[in-house]
Formats: sequence, structure tokens, C-alpha cells
Amino acid sequence: MRLAIGLLLALLSLSVLAIDTEQDLPTPALQSRYDGLINELRCLVCQNNSIADSNAGLATDLRREVRSLLLAGKSDAEILSFMTERYGDFVLFRPPFVRRTWALWLAPALLLGLGGMIAIRIVGTRSRLAQADADDSDLDK
Repeated sequence: MRLAIGLLLALLSLSVLAIDTEQDLPTPALQSRYDGLINELRCLVCQNNSIADSNAGLATDLRREVRSLLLAGKSDAEILSFMTERYGDFVLFRPPFVRRTWALWLAPALLLGLGGMIAIRIVGTRSRLAQADADDSDLDK
């Protein structure tokens, strides 16, 4: 029983570590902007999480930086620009559509089109083969 309680307390203490303790900002508008920004920025350590969802030290530093920039009166665009200048487009979950990210944006459409063309070709070939088999079976009768 003591072991179960100890494990439960350990798990609860780990969940408390995941909470951003410096989250409270002076106004609800700033808090809303903060929440939006930290969910748009990728954790460079975890890579599949936003800095809002990450416990990595770098994510904590980035949240602190976003908070200080907000309190300094910077706009969302200025904050995102600062982060991309410092860490590159990879820090954004939605990178901009610029020359160096064209492949990132266009690759899914190109692959889908290529897959569609291959599927059409396979279906056409099989239907021609099936028709040829049907014609051959008619000649055998």
C-alpha cells in the first residue's frame, strides 16, 4: 500500500513539473497571445512537440523568452520573426511559403499526383489485360 501511494505521489510530482509556473501574465489578452505563440513554436529538442508541451530546458528558455518579448510590447509577428532569425524556419510548425520551403509545401501534392498517375496506369494495364484474356477465351470456344 505504501509503495502504491509512493508511486502515485511520484507521478503527481512529475505532472507538476510539466506545468509552466510562470504562465500568468498581467492581462487575459497577453495570456491568450502567449498561449497561441507557445503552441506555434516547435521544441527544437523534442521536434514533435510545441514548446508549450515540452519539458526540455530549451523549451522552458523559449517560453521565458516569448513571455519577456510580450511584456516588452513586441507584436506576435515580431516575436515569430525573432525566433526564426535565431533558430530558422524549423522552429515554426507552419513554415512560410518561400523558396527554401517550396519542397516542404509542394512535396505532398506532387507525391499524391504521382501516386494517382501510377494507379491510373496500373488500372488501365490490368483492364487491357483482362480484355485481352476475355478475347482469347472467346477464340478458344
